[in-house]
Amino acid sequence: MTTASHHGVSGPTPSQTVGPFFGYALPYETGPRVVPGWRPDAIEVRGRVLDGAGDPVPDALLEIWQADGNGEIPRRPGGLVRDGHGFSGFGRCATDADGAYWFTTVKPGATGGNAPYIAVLVFARGLLKPVFTRLYFPEDEAAHASDPLLGAVPAERRATLVAEREGERGYRFDIHLQGERETVFLGF
Repeated sequence: MTTASHHGVSGPTPSQTVGPFFGYALPYETGPRVVPGWRPDAIEVRGRVLDGAGDPVPDALLEIWQADGNGEIPRRPGGLVRDGHGFSGFGRCATDADGAYWFTTVKPGATGGNAPYIAVLVFARGLLKPVFTRLYFPEDEAAHASDPLLGAVPAERRATLVAEREGERGYRFDIHLQGERETVFLGF
């Protein structure tokens, strides 16, 4: 929160909505490629960001944060500078005109008592702050039962946090910002 001064009186200023200005400065060419697609352990995560009416959000920005395949969280610099072989655990992708995004990454290993997941942040017009969610993997259903966060989500809403399998190395994860199929978002 910033403060404003008018005639020597300071006070809080209102929050500002994010975007769509971030599309000009934050996306970068290798942002969606957390790992190169040629790696044998590479997976592709793709989907769309949709508004409450089911229409695409063409100017959203997504960030992902995750552990590597062994469940280790990277703790070294270099999220922007990639050598084509390492793993930073971070990716960023702007949506296109159809609200679509994609990432090439690895399936994370489990961390702590959690089922494997990818943390997802969505920045979009009309939001005062980014919204946070998680992407879980459908083949980890047994681990979902003991995941503390999934256990706190009402059973009928959990499916909004689980990606759909697409082929051998692909996953689809659509994010609904509002409406009947709204994705579960987390408060921090």
